[in-house]
Amino acid sequence: MQMMMEYLKTMLGLMPRMSLTGLIEIAIISWMVYEFLNWIKDTKAWVLLRGLLLILAFVVFCVILQLDTILWILGRVATIAVMALVIIFQPELRRALEQLGSRNIWFSLTDLITDKADLSRFSEHTVSELVKASFELGRAKTGALMVIEQEISLGDIVRTGIDIRGIVSSQLLINIFEHNTPLHDGAVIIRGNTIESATCYLPLSDDLRISKELGTRHRAAIGISESTDSVTIVVSEETGNVSVARGGHLTVIRDAETLRKLLQGLSGEKKVEKRFRFRFLKGKKNERKTGE
Repeated sequence: MQMMMEYLKTMLGLMPRMSLTGLIEIAIISWMVYEFLNWIKDTKAWVLLRGLLLILAFVVFCVILQLDTILWILGRVATIAVMALVIIFQPELRRALEQLGSRNIWFSLTDLITDKADLSRFSEHTVSELVKASFELGRAKTGALMVIEQEISLGDIVRTGIDIRGIVSSQLLINIFEHNTPLHDGAVIIRGNTIESATCYLPLSDDLRISKELGTRHRAAIGISESTDSVTIVVSEETGNVSVARGGHLTVIRDAETLRKLLQGLSGEKKVEKRFRFRFLKGKKNERKTGE
């Protein structure tokens, strides 16, 4: 036992002393690695990462065996490869930067200071109207594409369509996507409780893993979800199935209640709760001033 204690003391003595700065650095690096892996696992870059790990293992193998010629070739190719990767994965890098810029951490303080209403969130009435429209369109086998804006702005997409700027209602949505009407082609963009525009063009996904059975409408829904954090409701014209595209993934929605719960989860309850606390405290202060 005594020998074990001495051994532990020796090992602890060999370890470098950890300062507060060192702990902060470890925490920051750990967070960055976690966020990077969390982002890359949902993109095509995940396959690339596995390939890079294999190349790294090969480089280590060459170093151990002192294969100087191969190491020289790899060194010359590395610079070109980095530039090529930036060009090839430009959409993924753009998406990552957009998500970083739209993090709540950057604008939550601004919202509290200005006491702005959260107009980007939609009401329970809007949720009900979207659910009703989706399944009525599905029963009629009328194709539809409804994109719900989240933190990343869809201004560029909105400008490709025709301005509507109407309150979200099931009747309006059904009329927009009715066959042989001027607005039925393309997507509608929903921002908060408002239909901003219709007949909008969406980027198509080039993911080869998408089933060949899915048509252009579904590929467009997946495409916009790959490049932004939007949520897209898509109704199939052939089967009447209702699906939701989010984060590059397409999920078939079997019933209205499932869609309702999904949309209710986008309401930003935490942000609203924080703002309510701020307003409540602000209101109390005003009451005290009035009482005085």
